[in-house]
Amino acid sequence: MNDQNVLFAALITLFAGLSTGIGSTLAFFAKSTNATFLTLGLGFSAGVMIYVSFVEIFFEGMEFLQESMGRIPGAWMTVLAFFGGILVIGLIDRLVPSFENPHEIRDVAEMDKGKPSKDRSDNQELMRTGKFTALAIALHNFPEGIATFFAALIDPALGISVGIAVAIHNIPEGIAVSVPLYQATGKRGLAFGYSFLSGLAEPAGGLIGYFILAPFMSDAVLGIAFAAVAGIMVFISLDELLPTAVKYGRHHVAIYGLIAGMAVMAVSLLLLM
Repeated sequence: MNDQNVLFAALITLFAGLSTGIGSTLAFFAKSTNATFLTLGLGFSAGVMIYVSFVEIFFEGMEFLQESMGRIPGAWMTVLAFFGGILVIGLIDRLVPSFENPHEIRDVAEMDKGKPSKDRSDNQELMRTGKFTALAIALHNFPEGIATFFAALIDPALGISVGIAVAIHNIPEGIAVSVPLYQATGKRGLAFGYSFLSGLAEPAGGLIGYFILAPFMSDAVLGIAFAAVAGIMVFISLDELLPTAVKYGRHHVAIYGLIAGMAVMAVSLLLLM
């Protein structure tokens, strides 16, 4: 991997992470949540990530591992790494308290209630909710950053597709951070700042993951990393993207978005052959 590839992967991951700021901005300036748009976008993101994980990244990892370890051991290691990636993101998800779930739906219309209450305990509770949501999102964004970063390392065009998918998925997370913080303080800058900082965990995850692995980089390490990334992305899609899309009350729209995402990714990969 040359320095240019690493820089490109870092920039794509930064773009994906900072899209939490887009959600925060929407919360400040939109009068209502466009549920159909977010549902379609989240479904589309899930379709892109599921398709590219199973069709491209998983088999890219297997190719590296089979070249390094042999056909049968390489195939077994690919499967183990895939489920290892799922285990890692699943453990992170498990460690985040459910009552601070970063995928709790927030409507931007709630911003109209953004006047600090006279009851300090209410404001403290909202502040706590916003801060813990930001922390929870940061924890989730860390492995997502690794996934986006390594997807971009495999192939720049693939990285762009995955980066856009992750960016769309981060928009409602920005809303989830901003709403309670603004309600607690009435300060747009503070709410935006926490949302922005939670998104920085994405590029941090990608860079830290890369620099940890860089001294040991080999076909085997790359293969394990790619297979694990495929597992992380599948888990994100099934545990976060699709359930969040359905929560917006547009089940069929989410499925249409899912299929559209798969179709766009399939055509994109064929055109790049």
